[in-house]
Amino acid sequence: MSATTDEILEKLKTISLFEAKELVAQMEETFGIDASTPTGGFGVAPIEAGGQAAEAAEEKTTFDVILESVASDKRVAVLKAIRNLTSLGLKEAKEFTTSLPKAVKESVSKEEAETAKQELEQAGGQVKIT
Repeated sequence: MSATTDEILEKLKTISLFEAKELVAQMEETFGIDASTPTGGFGVAPIEAGGQAAEAAEEKTTFDVILESVASDKRVAVLKAIRNLTSLGLKEAKEFTTSLPKAVKESVSKEEAETAKQELEQAGGQVKIT
């Protein structure tokens, strides 16, 4: 295998299942393929020689902040954090925490996502950024 292929394989070994799913979706969109339909050897269409592979490797620019869970003894602090980060009222914030996991912020910059994650985690919530 080439050095590039080896490097890509090594990086793929380190990503989560959720990230792998996102990668497949992005590849389908970028290359106009359907990964669920086998088309011969590997189930993907050949890549045109025009730098499209480089486009698939572009860095993600928008992120979602997902509140996964809240410890019962930290609920009030997390409600305050949610209200601070969003425009939700107390009742809406309470309802928000009853149906987790749920996105607190969507399509925000990496810096804003990290700040929101830090605030929610300090309050006692379990958060992930996607």
